[in-house]
Amino acid sequence: MTGNQASAGHLLRLIRTGEATTRGELQEATGLSRSTVGHRLDQLFRAEWLRDRAGISTGGRPSTRLEFDAAHAVVLAAALETRHARLAVFDLAGTVLAERTEPLLLEDGPDKVLVRLAEWFGPLLAEAGTEPGKVCGIGLSVPGPVDWEAGQVVQPPIMPGWDRYPVRRRMREAYAEHVGPVSSDPLPVLLDNDANLMAYAEQRAGFRDCGAFLLVKVSTGIGAGVVVGGEIYRGIDGGAGDIGHIRLPDRTDALCMCGSFGCLAAVASGRALAGQLSALGLPAASGSGVREHLAAGRPEAVRLAREAGRRVGEVLATVVTLLNPGVLMIAGDLAGTPFLTGVRELLYQRAMPRTTANLQVVTSSLGERAGLTGAAAMVVEHLYAPDRADARLAALESVSREPHLSPGPR
Repeated sequence: MTGNQASAGHLLRLIRTGEATTRGELQEATGLSRSTVGHRLDQLFRAEWLRDRAGISTGGRPSTRLEFDAAHAVVLAAALETRHARLAVFDLAGTVLAERTEPLLLEDGPDKVLVRLAEWFGPLLAEAGTEPGKVCGIGLSVPGPVDWEAGQVVQPPIMPGWDRYPVRRRMREAYAEHVGPVSSDPLPVLLDNDANLMAYAEQRAGFRDCGAFLLVKVSTGIGAGVVVGGEIYRGIDGGAGDIGHIRLPDRTDALCMCGSFGCLAAVASGRALAGQLSALGLPAASGSGVREHLAAGRPEAVRLAREAGRRVGEVLATVVTLLNPGVLMIAGDLAGTPFLTGVRELLYQRAMPRTTANLQVVTSSLGERAGLTGAAAMVVEHLYAPDRADARLAALESVSREPHLSPGPR
């Protein structure tokens, strides 16, 4: 390892992943001298990103091990659904410090929604017992396609008014207005599609050894998240995984929210089933309403959910053949036994045995917290990635040499 590949940020990555957790192991892993390793660790200690802890004694002096200090900052996360939002404060290890769920309508538009989030963040931080100055970033999970680099929602069928809206800028403004400024630099605000973030969280939580992981979320809409090699696969502009708008040739009568006919979401989503149940005299406004009918064991809901699972399984046979994942996880409001049974029926009927021989078909383990957890992890992994960490360390050291400037969150 040479050049900036042995920078302080890269040493931090080795420590965070557990690949090297002592000074000696860092020297061996990087080829750096003892003094150089010491100098770079000093940078990390000054930033309060590291702490020492006693290692296991083998008879002599116990070794001193290095670990990432997950308590030196916090992350705010929000998972937006069509009719409510979940919010939480996380430490940098992904531990929830405070959490709440609030009613919220996405159709009210981005300005109103983001202001409401900012209004809730202040009390949530107080509940977590932490100061606004410790916030290092905000992560948002949204039910629509996202251009990750631009930080914008792009042509979202169920998020009217959000297309290309400057979410990052408005979230920062609303946060500064209702919580307070955190530093002289712009507060990092990252957003991604909910299925992507759910997949990221679930893969990290229970399937770290799975090199190709596929999650399908079926709630009011339908979307998929793909994690390959431990990283979210977004496609060239964030459009990967939008399977809800794959056309079903035999359902050209079904009008989708996107304006097209025959989309999978128009036939098998929570919104579609809510409409079908309402027509049968079982009122439901969205996927959560369908879930309530399923929980009550209503035969009509069970029948429709199984048939919806079959339609999704029909599409997934192609998706699984293309991606060859090790795990297919079904999540969202419809992710119960009837829907999963329908998925399995068509998937194993249509896909080649070779494609499904090593495939696990499972349901969510993190449940309703998956999107939140993924949003927080996205922020942490972005901010503490080697190159980004090095840039932040340089900025912190520059500020520390200017006593009249506040360093803000570290």
